[in-house]
Amino acid sequence: MAIDESRTFLPLQIALLTVSDTRTLADDTSGDILAERIAAAGHGLAARDIVRDDADLLADRLRGWIADGGVDVVITTGGTGLTGRDVTPEALDRIKDKDIPGFGELFRWISYETIGTSTVQSRACAVLAGGTYIFALPGSNGAVKDGWDRILAEQLDARNRPCNFVELIPRLRER
Repeated sequence: MAIDESRTFLPLQIALLTVSDTRTLADDTSGDILAERIAAAGHGLAARDIVRDDADLLADRLRGWIADGGVDVVITTGGTGLTGRDVTPEALDRIKDKDIPGFGELFRWISYETIGTSTVQSRACAVLAGGTYIFALPGSNGAVKDGWDRILAEQLDARNRPCNFVELIPRLRER
């Protein structure tokens, strides 16, 4: 696993969605962390929004970005826990074409190094919907750092070897 500098970096357009009943853009620290990392990696921030913990509203917002040809990837933060208000995975179930189970598995393995067995309370997950990748991270600052720094930064870089999500984008809508 390494960045192959002989390959060309391909910037992606990434939409960022915070799922919360209480956060605003003024105090969305996990969203700020992701926005900064997206820009630092050389990708574009296609859109940023906050939606309250409501599966219908969340699915509708995601459908809009999936239909937008200017969005390659969506990253959500929040709503992946176990409480009654945590509905991000349920909203993804409504819109997905395919699950990407390895993302959640790897996220929890990485998170275990930081928070131990508490990681079993995370329902971090990823799906493919309408040719768009959607990655759902927990809402804590540590979780978004782990998810970006240890998984997404590499997998959203076309130079990452032996493979990455970017090189699959042209083929995601094949039938």
